[in-house]
Amino acid sequence: MNRETMEFDVVIVGAGPAGLCAGIRLAQLGEKHGQPLTICIIDKGADVGAHILSGAVLEPRALDELFPDWREQETPLHTPVTHDQFLFLTEKKSWQLPTPLQMRNHGNYIISLGQFCRWLAQQAENLGVNIFPGFAATELLYEGERVCGVITGDKGLDRKGQPKPQFQPGIELRAKQVILAEGCRGSLTQLLFQQYNLREKSDPQTYGLGIKEIWEIPEDSHRAGSVLHSIGWPLDFKTYGGAFAYHWGKNLLSVGFVVGLDYHNPYLNPYEEFQRFKTHPVIRSLLEKGRRIAYGARTLVEGGLQSLPKLTFPGGLIVGDAAGFLNVPKIKGIHNAMKSGMVAADSLFPMLQSAQHECSAYPENLKMSWLWEDLYTARNIRPALRWGLLPGLAYAALDTYILRGRAPWTLHHKLPDNLELKKAAACEKIVYPKHDNKITFDLSTSLYLANVSYDENQPYHLKLKDRYGVPININFKDYAAPETRYCPAGVYEILYNENNEPRLQINGGNCIHCKACDIKDPTQNIVWTPSEGGSGPNYEMM
Repeated sequence: MNRETMEFDVVIVGAGPAGLCAGIRLAQLGEKHGQPLTICIIDKGADVGAHILSGAVLEPRALDELFPDWREQETPLHTPVTHDQFLFLTEKKSWQLPTPLQMRNHGNYIISLGQFCRWLAQQAENLGVNIFPGFAATELLYEGERVCGVITGDKGLDRKGQPKPQFQPGIELRAKQVILAEGCRGSLTQLLFQQYNLREKSDPQTYGLGIKEIWEIPEDSHRAGSVLHSIGWPLDFKTYGGAFAYHWGKNLLSVGFVVGLDYHNPYLNPYEEFQRFKTHPVIRSLLEKGRRIAYGARTLVEGGLQSLPKLTFPGGLIVGDAAGFLNVPKIKGIHNAMKSGMVAADSLFPMLQSAQHECSAYPENLKMSWLWEDLYTARNIRPALRWGLLPGLAYAALDTYILRGRAPWTLHHKLPDNLELKKAAACEKIVYPKHDNKITFDLSTSLYLANVSYDENQPYHLKLKDRYGVPININFKDYAAPETRYCPAGVYEILYNENNEPRLQINGGNCIHCKACDIKDPTQNIVWTPSEGGSGPNYEMM
């Protein structure tokens, strides 16, 4: 196939905080040293921020370094944190706990990460960075053993992969270096892990699924800058997770729920657990006179320092959540994603004029940065919580207040999340309450608020290694079809024919690109691949 080819010094895949900050810092360095660079950032969302979802509380440390004068600019950081609250919940009651040191948010800001990324994109374009949303990177280009670019996905193919009248072939984007900033469970990043064995010396990665809604609430209920985190109900003491409620903007409330994808019971439904959480008196009182305006979900990387892969490969490097820089005890990753992109730029710039193919300076420079210290002191909290909520909290208190993150040991993750799932016969079914359509809602109603858009006739992007045997003979019979519950978008259904024989139905047009299926499928039979560029959710404020 004849494809258009474009040449750049650096191609960055992903216009999230890591990719945008890498592009900005590279452009700043080129301007400072009189060596302008050609930089390209592509993103699969229809617009910058369309696929971005986070809680989100921003620690501005990296922003202070990138733009020291940001407070004098029209930056979308309007809600400084004024109050922290940490609660333990039972079904009807709540107990105030001391806010852990890592979760104290003085000096931080409640933001929309999507809006913040759009602002970063403007700064990048002002510096001459080329940004192309609506283009999904689907293949890597190689010269020998070196990655030399990416190919964007074809547009205008029908369900059978045949060109439609508006067909546009993908473009070859060639570069001296490729930065992968795809976010959690990036598809090209996963291919590189296998190609170069980048996970050989790291623990298995572990993930969480975050589900979020934005509400408009009455002014008399709104406490701008208030941050609430909770643990406990509705999850049992063996299941890792928690919830949040952030008051920000003009009478806006971000309310969300995170479930660790290492949970055991295949009957657990993260979406329904979130709906239950909203019925707690503390949360219901905030929502009962409000109006829900947005919904979305995304997985997050929780493995920490011991689960980081090798961060470089011939021809490029990995930044942000694609690598796994989230600080779980802080419940923050934006500052580290930004910093990783900046360190990547600082490391790459000197070698772009050389014949060197692999940026060995990047991991070394990371280890000398505050990002590494941030992850090192937090490294034992998440693995300790695998012991259960109460033992995990006890260890977290010891590690935080006594050892200060300097324990002479490192706890490890043993199994990937899909292998943590028990068979259905060994677990109790969970019966969830009916939705009231005031505080709690069915999934189809929620999905409407994610602004999902697909060409119905485009190729399937959710692929099965085995289409017929595994979905029914293993997933359905042994695990009660967990994909019908862990997916927060209703993509997977079990339907029955006239002989009452089950089959797996995939509603790809519902997919909100959360990647939970790619992670939690017990047989790893489901493979998430990018859909046509510009399709999927279109988040405005998430």
